[in-house]
Amino acid sequence: MNKLHSMIAIAALAITFTACKKDNDEPIIVVPPSDGSTLTLSGKTTESNYANVVYADLSTDKSTAVNRKSWALGFYSGSDFKVVLNQSFQALAQVINKTDINAVTLDDAKAAMIYNISFQSSTLTNAVSLVDSYDGNLNRTAIATVSATDSENKVYIIGLNGTYTEPNLYKVRILRNGNTGYTLQYAKVQETTFKTVNITKNAEYNLSFVSLGNNNDGVVVNAEPKKAEWDFHWSYSTYRSVASNPESNPYFYQDFITTNNLGGVSTLQFEETTSITYTTFAETNLSGLTFLTSRDVIGSNWRVTTGTGIIKKYFYLIKDSAGNIYKLRFVSMGVGSDGGERGKPVIEYKLVKKG
Repeated sequence: MNKLHSMIAIAALAITFTACKKDNDEPIIVVPPSDGSTLTLSGKTTESNYANVVYADLSTDKSTAVNRKSWALGFYSGSDFKVVLNQSFQALAQVINKTDINAVTLDDAKAAMIYNISFQSSTLTNAVSLVDSYDGNLNRTAIATVSATDSENKVYIIGLNGTYTEPNLYKVRILRNGNTGYTLQYAKVQETTFKTVNITKNAEYNLSFVSLGNNNDGVVVNAEPKKAEWDFHWSYSTYRSVASNPESNPYFYQDFITTNNLGGVSTLQFEETTSITYTTFAETNLSGLTFLTSRDVIGSNWRVTTGTGIIKKYFYLIKDSAGNIYKLRFVSMGVGSDGGERGKPVIEYKLVKKG
């Protein structure tokens, strides 16, 4: 009998514990993706029409503006050790065949192609080597993959802000800091001593950023939303000068759209037909379409900066990292008769398929 009472007591205790556990569990709230909306990308400030980079997250109807000059170098958070340049700050990089940063002088910079470079020069060749791959492929960056062997990591001259002479020139050398980050050595090119900063990889972000060239040298800054919290950004940017030639020299663009390819977002440009328009496009029309993972799918293809402005025949499909698919079109940009404001483009989007 006592044994039976003990078993009943244990069972009652287990039920009570389970009930308490359920009562104490925090509810999991799943916020559904936005069904669609309009969004103004506010890149304009009193300084210029393109002072900011503006990040857009369609599933939350959110935009985030960041000063486009707030960083110079981005350090990849993935398994590899990659460093990228800030396209919006007109950053360039040229390798110098030295591994001692103090041994690199202004004379080295003056002897390099990067010094006082003008992309309007008709004799300029191979300037594409000074910038990262236009499509965002990390296998071709201006700065080589950071080696685990320190002696293999050379010094680079970094130029910023479109004027590639001192004081806009820096020398940098980048090393691995164990398996979890980087060490950046940096100085202005005419200086004889350098400073260091350590950068830790953060898996929630595509990149970690370091500022140079804006009176905030060597500071790790937050310049981008978490990788799952943006789909594309609008900005001033560096891109190829000849649309049909992926290896053409760099050129600087306003109103450029960059897809979050490192964060798993893919995109497709769609041209309206008599039977399928932005308005009529539905989930059934997705069959057979292939989304592209390059960051420049939208790029400057959506507009011209004179005449009519927005190219109305195009709209875009964006598949975010959660699998939600949106259709998107540009409404105004302040060119032609669209009634908008330059530096504050307006987009319209609609959920086509929930992820």
